[in-house]
Amino acid sequence: MSAAVPVPAPEAAAPQPRPRPTPRQGLRRRAGRTGRTGRAMQYTALLCYLVFLAFPLLWLVSTAFKSPRELGSVDPTWLPRHPTLGNFRTALDEQPLLHAALNSLLVAGAAALVSVVVAVPAAYAMVRFKGAVSRAGTGWILVSQMFPLVLIIIPLFMVLKNLHLIDSRPGLVVVYVVWTLPFVLWMLQSYVKAVPVSLEEAAAIDGCGRLRTLRSVVLPLLAPGLVATLMFAFVTAWNEFFFALVLLKTPEKQTMSVILTHFTGAEGAADLGPLAAASLLATIPSLVFFALLQKRLVGGMLSGAVKG
Repeated sequence: MSAAVPVPAPEAAAPQPRPRPTPRQGLRRRAGRTGRTGRAMQYTALLCYLVFLAFPLLWLVSTAFKSPRELGSVDPTWLPRHPTLGNFRTALDEQPLLHAALNSLLVAGAAALVSVVVAVPAAYAMVRFKGAVSRAGTGWILVSQMFPLVLIIIPLFMVLKNLHLIDSRPGLVVVYVVWTLPFVLWMLQSYVKAVPVSLEEAAAIDGCGRLRTLRSVVLPLLAPGLVATLMFAFVTAWNEFFFALVLLKTPEKQTMSVILTHFTGAEGAADLGPLAAASLLATIPSLVFFALLQKRLVGGMLSGAVKG
């Protein structure tokens, strides 16, 4: 038998050089790195913006729970060392906060409701009926927001005085309706534009008039937008200070924003603890309102942002 001939081991393959990226691939890689850097910068800017917005509220909460000794300390702290509810008790004892909150709730709620009820047919007419009146109405909405409040407070005061509405909650409701109506009209126009005209044409074929079409077809589709508009009008009237300060003189009729000024002395010195506690209590109704209607608020904002 012949001896087996040994087979030589195969030589290791020489490493192949990596292919050089094409110009298009290089551009994609650089674009990817640039995109990641841009997103990181956007997130950083957004985080800084959120901190900027949240800082006053966090400082307000911290101040409301600090003791008078901590508030008067020359070495301020971010968080209260010994949280206390004494500021809330002092605020509730010194000023009629609950009664003022009820006044604000009644005035802001009535003003927001009346503004929306008046603005719905007006916004529908301004969107669906094109003409000189519609254009003039839209121009009035823009022009009315250009005048400062100081310019209109004197003639407004004289009108309310002749109507015997000075120092009355109904008079303040009338002022808030006039003040918030342009903003409510502007918001509702975008929601009406999002309603498809084909639905109204189908209703007209079925024999519906304009009013019935508005009531049966348009209003159900405007529900999310109505909720969003109602909330913004309510919060705007709730936070208003200037008109309430000038028109309401009796403490039993004053709103929450005016009552807060009573924690400031004649020389401008403020009792920070009770003032912070009262301010924190004043934000609760708005927060509860937003929390209960958050889904409808988001849906209303999205429906107004996209035209049908």
